[in-house]
Amino acid sequence: MTEPIVAIIGRANVGKSTLFNRLIGRKKAIVHDRPGVTRDRREGNGSLFDLQFRLIDTAGLEESGPLSEAMWQQTERAIAEADVLLYMIDSRSGVTPQDLKLSAFLRKKDKPLILLANKSEGGAKYEGMAEAYRLAVGDPLPMSAEHGLGMDELYNALRKYIEPSAKKKSRRQEMKEATSEEAEDIIQIAIVGRPNVGKSTLVNHLLKDERMLTGPEAGVTRDSIAVNWEYNGRKLRLVDTAGLRKRARIEDDVEKLAAADTKRSAFLAQVVVLVLDADAVLEKQDLTIASQVIEEGRALIIAVNKWDTVKDKKESLERLKDKLQTSLRQVRGIPYVTISAIQEKGLDALMKTVFAVYDKWNKRVSTSPLNRWLQDAIERHPTPMAQNGRRIPMKYITQHKTRPPSFVIFSSNPDKLPESYYRYLVNGIRDNFDLDGVPIRLTVRKQKNPYADND
Repeated sequence: MTEPIVAIIGRANVGKSTLFNRLIGRKKAIVHDRPGVTRDRREGNGSLFDLQFRLIDTAGLEESGPLSEAMWQQTERAIAEADVLLYMIDSRSGVTPQDLKLSAFLRKKDKPLILLANKSEGGAKYEGMAEAYRLAVGDPLPMSAEHGLGMDELYNALRKYIEPSAKKKSRRQEMKEATSEEAEDIIQIAIVGRPNVGKSTLVNHLLKDERMLTGPEAGVTRDSIAVNWEYNGRKLRLVDTAGLRKRARIEDDVEKLAAADTKRSAFLAQVVVLVLDADAVLEKQDLTIASQVIEEGRALIIAVNKWDTVKDKKESLERLKDKLQTSLRQVRGIPYVTISAIQEKGLDALMKTVFAVYDKWNKRVSTSPLNRWLQDAIERHPTPMAQNGRRIPMKYITQHKTRPPSFVIFSSNPDKLPESYYRYLVNGIRDNFDLDGVPIRLTVRKQKNPYADND
């Protein structure tokens, strides 16, 4: 049985995202005093006591602006999909013409509707309640999403339309479910890059749905929006993120929040697709993003977008390869794909690369071939001499984790091993076990002497 869908509707800055965050149990949506921060619709698993439901946060109603029509279309889709509508107003500011317009629209829908008079803490409660009756959509429910007031009343209102679950989910159960999703091999893919390189367009064409707002101006996407998806029978979670500019150029508070949200999404993903503009391949900001992704141990793919506009494709590819070799040497063989998101060219090749790099990122090498390789590597290139005049001993190697592939070599004198020999060993692991293009963690650890404490 599918979970019921609850959508939060209202004009800008009435507190919809604050309620969304409270009901899903974490700060997933960006919240700011400025109106119009939320643009795309955002979804999450909501709960209120023993009620479980799918929750949708929508953009605020705007009368004008370049994105107002597209934002309203996303809200209309949320209304159409929802089983219950939470219509929110601001008790402090009272009923506005926008509220009246929206209530007239909602009254025509054959949907259960609960009117929420938000920000009703203190004296605002009584004034807001009285005005709310002008909307003619039923009795208002006073609440404060920020302070958690009115949750009992909201539960009673929702329970008329949603069957309680047999047992309320604990936080431990929710964490267990999240872990089981990983066990089911759901690949989380984050789409990152500078503003206006075509990230949302790429997501829309992969999904074959106008799910994300797009436009010619930079900075359309603010929140990181995750969408569950299936491609060729494999379960995926696709995350569209806000564009990242140089930190020195970010002065706006909302953009700072969006940048932090983007980095959090990228660092939680398994595969990160860094989208570049074909006319500006791997500029300084792109390299900064790529380096941070690698340092976090994520699998990285470079997607060169707008490839259809490039005149000298050979020269552009040579420039890309050169920058990868010279500026991202910590991971050799980072895969790249040329695409045109708007023309849907190269998207199958991109997804094929996603699966290939994900499999490498999860690869486990058994201990026996690892140790045979290590002995051969030492014979070809002996370890350096230590201060005692003997070569630094390498006892054995094992892989202790995946995601990314991580190895440990045991030695009685690991501190003296130079960085150049580390690189030699890492490159050898890449060459021998087909691990090009993903981060590799290699640690040389001191092996405990079993006789050290014996007399």
